[in-house]
Amino acid sequence: MSMGLRSRRWALSALLLGASAWAQAQTLTVSAAASLGDAMKALVPRFEAQHPGVSVRLNLAASGVLLQQLAAGAPVDVLATADEETLDRATAQRLIDPATRRVLATNTLVLVAPAGSHLTGLDALTGPGVKRIALGKPGSVPAGRYAQQALEARGQWAALQPKLVPADHVRQVLDYVARGEVEAGFVYATDAASTAGKVRVVATVGGHAPIRHPVAVASATGQHALARAFVQFLASPAAQALLRQQGFGAP
Repeated sequence: MSMGLRSRRWALSALLLGASAWAQAQTLTVSAAASLGDAMKALVPRFEAQHPGVSVRLNLAASGVLLQQLAAGAPVDVLATADEETLDRATAQRLIDPATRRVLATNTLVLVAPAGSHLTGLDALTGPGVKRIALGKPGSVPAGRYAQQALEARGQWAALQPKLVPADHVRQVLDYVARGEVEAGFVYATDAASTAGKVRVVATVGGHAPIRHPVAVASATGQHALARAFVQFLASPAAQALLRQQGFGAP
């Protein structure tokens, strides 16, 4: 065999191998609520390690924003929200495969204040010492919706309106409190734990719908099997153990 023919065959083999590797490489887009951000960032490398050639791209935002993006045709393979109501709306719009839906974890709503604050509880929110209270926009941020339900149940919602500072997502609320820009804010217990030393949990908040973080495969995904594998991975003992370490409750 001539050197020229051998070189051409080697070149063709390399080209075919490269094409094969490209075909095997897959990117999975996971849209997740901002409150799940830290957990997802820890879980994704483990999933990628179990699936060579797969790269997971995280899209983090408020649950309502994620739903709007999906409805507008954004390329999403998996949707994980901070509440069941948002996923119910996604189901009604046929944006997810309902057969793949499952609860990933549960959570708790808490009232937090800056670390040096002397705030004593929910009743103190109406006092003169509290001028600004941050919470997620109830229309798009589930944590804000839970907070509104809780405050309405206590008869405080109307009275606190002038003090409320709306935020685009729960992590923004946490930032406002940690920087001392507000006297109090409503976040998840998992968020409060992530900034220990900067914020103080004043009270555990009740009087709202149960906080469940559901997940499902997007109906328009072109990678249904891989997306389903990711959802199943989130339910695995290893993934659930990591979620418990981060403060999430069992499904």
